[in-house]
Amino acid sequence: MAETELKKKIRKVNHLLLKRFGIPERNKKSPDPVDLLIATILSQNTNDRNSYTAFRNLKDSFRNWDELEKLAASKIEKYIKVAGLGQQKSKAIKGFLKKLKREKGTISLNYLNKKDNFDVIGELTGYNGIGVKTASCVLLFAMGRNICPVDTHVHRTSNRIGLANTKIPDKTFLILNANLPDGIAHQFHTNLIRLGREICRPAKPLCFACPLKNICEFPYKNLQPVDGKVTNHFMLLDNVS
Repeated sequence: MAETELKKKIRKVNHLLLKRFGIPERNKKSPDPVDLLIATILSQNTNDRNSYTAFRNLKDSFRNWDELEKLAASKIEKYIKVAGLGQQKSKAIKGFLKKLKREKGTISLNYLNKKDNFDVIGELTGYNGIGVKTASCVLLFAMGRNICPVDTHVHRTSNRIGLANTKIPDKTFLILNANLPDGIAHQFHTNLIRLGREICRPAKPLCFACPLKNICEFPYKNLQPVDGKVTNHFMLLDNVS
């Protein structure tokens, strides 16, 4: 079957991102799906350092998730407050653990291994506080599936480039993953995030330094180097936060 034009463009975008950023490193051992899901809940609306600290607070304070499941959400909140939105996140974690234990008899997501990608997403988003992004992170990072999660960076860059034309990340997710070439999800997802952080920023994007500038459909490209000077793009990017 011939590839769609969108799939061809995704492949091209991935190729150009790999030329600029290389193949992203990946953990040799996949994390446990429950660990990954809880870590992803904690990562919402905060930075990596704070979410990791909150996750370690839980892992270092309890022998297993069964112990945490027995706690009230208000007590869980004390361990994760560094990640922000403590009340919301503690309720989501408590609700997930409680429902999983009640319905499956054990706190494990191994039963999902035999389900296809969109069945897994449907299953996980059935838990309060767990959305498509969290579910798709479990699929990609813990289950090794060829699924590209869509966060704010992936959503913004995909729409600017012309891979999607949507207002919300979940719709971008459906479009990208319906046309995603086999085996590229991790590198594509990770490099789009890097692109969004370093170059394709929400305000004042560095389009002149972008590896995709010749195929990107963003109509408001910033093609002028900083202060109008001809600057080595790679030196410039070293100083971009």
